[in-house]
Amino acid sequence: MSFHIPLKNNAKLKRLLEKITQDAELLQLWKCANVNAVDRSGINDHGEVHIRIVSNAALRILRLLVKGGVEPSVVKNHGLDTDDAEVIVVLAACLHDIGISVHRSDHERNSLILAYPKSRELLKGIYEEPFLTVIVSEVMHAIVAHNAKETCLTIEAGVLKVADALDMSEGRSRIPFEAGKVNIHSISAKAVDAVDIEAGDERPVRLVITLANSAGIFQVDELLRHKLQNSSIADHVEVTAKIEGEMERRLIGTYKL
Repeated sequence: MSFHIPLKNNAKLKRLLEKITQDAELLQLWKCANVNAVDRSGINDHGEVHIRIVSNAALRILRLLVKGGVEPSVVKNHGLDTDDAEVIVVLAACLHDIGISVHRSDHERNSLILAYPKSRELLKGIYEEPFLTVIVSEVMHAIVAHNAKETCLTIEAGVLKVADALDMSEGRSRIPFEAGKVNIHSISAKAVDAVDIEAGDERPVRLVITLANSAGIFQVDELLRHKLQNSSIADHVEVTAKIEGEMERRLIGTYKL
């Protein structure tokens, strides 16, 4: 499996990535999750591509936060370092949606059931006790807290929650919508051209959402705003949505009730 993230001399993350790319069970869980989401439920993608996008987004956000002086929770509370925080957000990103292989409904808690033994398996040889249990616990918290309504108690959990919401470009909204159905969810998803994560001017992280049509504001307001506000990193993130060009792109021809 092809799975690339910028390692930046993080030896623990490198070992974890090697294990993830060789794990046939995890790859199949991603495929099974996407079958339940796309083929059986008729909603948008939640599979391997989503995992790669979220992993890279989470790592980018975390590194910008650290560069801006934000201390990861695993450093503050457990005396570990930023390399360990990177392991947490990447592993949580890889495991956060595997519960959809059971059912889309309540999938965050379904993911916990599958992710606990899998995370211990993947981290074996990278960490020893008691730090193995520390990292696993932090990963479990991030997974369950990626639900929009769940409170994030750690910086790492907030990073995953926001990164999950950012997989919205080219029709890849995290708001589930039925494929082929014309409504505000599907139309607004088509209106998002790009999502960029960069250093902010006033805060460590700036999210720039480029829209082809003002319908995309629905995605920013209904999805990203809610997840960001209920994350642990809201005070460290600025968001800009912009429509490029003088003319808005037409997204549909005729709409009939």
